[in-house]
Amino acid sequence: MQAETRKWQLMCVVAGAMALWVCSAAHGADGMWKVGTAKVNITPEKPIWMAGYGSRDRPADGKTADLWAKALVMEDQEGRRAVLVTLDLLGIDRTLSTTVCARLEQKFGLRRDQVALCASHTHSGPVVGSNLGAVHFEQVTAEHQALITAYAGKLEENISGVVGMALETMKPAHLSWGSGRATFAVNRRTNREGKVPQLRAAGQLKGPVDHDVPVLAVRDVEGILRAVVFGYACHATTVGLYQWNADYPGYATTELEELHPGITALFWAGCGADQNPLPRGKVELSQEYGRKLAGAVETVLAGVMLPVTPHLGTRYRELDLPFASLPSVEEIRKEAKSGDPTYAARARMFLRQIDAGRPLSPIYPYPVAQWLLGDEIQWVFLGGEVVVDYAVRIKAEQRGVRTWVTGFANDVMTYIPSLRVLKEGGYEGGGASLGYGQPGAWAPEVESLIIGAVEDTPKK
Repeated sequence: MQAETRKWQLMCVVAGAMALWVCSAAHGADGMWKVGTAKVNITPEKPIWMAGYGSRDRPADGKTADLWAKALVMEDQEGRRAVLVTLDLLGIDRTLSTTVCARLEQKFGLRRDQVALCASHTHSGPVVGSNLGAVHFEQVTAEHQALITAYAGKLEENISGVVGMALETMKPAHLSWGSGRATFAVNRRTNREGKVPQLRAAGQLKGPVDHDVPVLAVRDVEGILRAVVFGYACHATTVGLYQWNADYPGYATTELEELHPGITALFWAGCGADQNPLPRGKVELSQEYGRKLAGAVETVLAGVMLPVTPHLGTRYRELDLPFASLPSVEEIRKEAKSGDPTYAARARMFLRQIDAGRPLSPIYPYPVAQWLLGDEIQWVFLGGEVVVDYAVRIKAEQRGVRTWVTGFANDVMTYIPSLRVLKEGGYEGGGASLGYGQPGAWAPEVESLIIGAVEDTPKK
């Protein structure tokens, strides 16, 4: 009886989706979205310093795959717009994000709430601006710092250019959504890396994970696939070479674009700050994970996808996220003489800031953005390296797989631990603030403040 009921429910869903699709097609552009896409190569032209691993001690010496910036512009039937920009980069800082968004507003009239800048968090991309500033503050020579600065300036131009190209290609389109699954992400806090193959085989992996693969498909008025957007919650740390590589997200998007010539495939990173692709260490593994992720997307594309009604709501806000405490000037001076080069570099960075008349701030302006796509999708964009607890909690308390939670968005300032991870400590719990050049760990209310902002959803 239950099987028959489930079968009947599925038939009703399919029938409803088909009816809406046929109705939209019959009315041409009425009741449809307008969508445009574009992409631009952002692989550095010169061998500049790489981001992601503090142990690196020289610039990149080549590439195994290109890095891309891609844009997708969506416009609903009332003319409201949202722009998704995906970047094959470790992250961007607040300065670059603010500058880029001001430029997009000046050139295209796009408000801050209409723009989401999403890094894939590949650890085989270039240093961008002051991101991970304490790691690179004194490690990089003046010559290479000039190259880093020049790259950031060029990146601003590329992002503005790719958004402009996407706006020029806007055409009527149908949006549909679905959710798949990929299981190569492993909670790195609760599973020893060397034992993961045996633990996986025995079904003994521990710790929270988010294996959902949200998928947004863009099809033209004839039903032909034109773009696909998808996400996954896992660090892009499969490889650590001195060569440019977009890691598994790049291989996944390349696979999809080869399977569907002419489309644009865009990847966004979920709350994977405590999730690793395991095992790892070889380009072949990165390619394998890319194929697995692309396969999960393909399964969704080949199945029943539900239409997204052409109504859009957008919101952006910045929270005053407090640090637990600030070091005193005396403590900073003592740290500047530390034998640990990163501690010492951060301290000297703080001293220069203080000497310039800019005292350390007890709070950080933390970005939280939300988009509503029709009545179907609640899309949350969180800054920083967000641990998986946030996605698990937000989806449980909101709309399940109809809620998408993106991390590494708009500003990657440090890790964002849940209260559980903050209490447990470790790298994700506060240790990472060192390399990012933050003055310390977050205050205990970090999770409640972010969740409270997410619960306050935007209106269409």
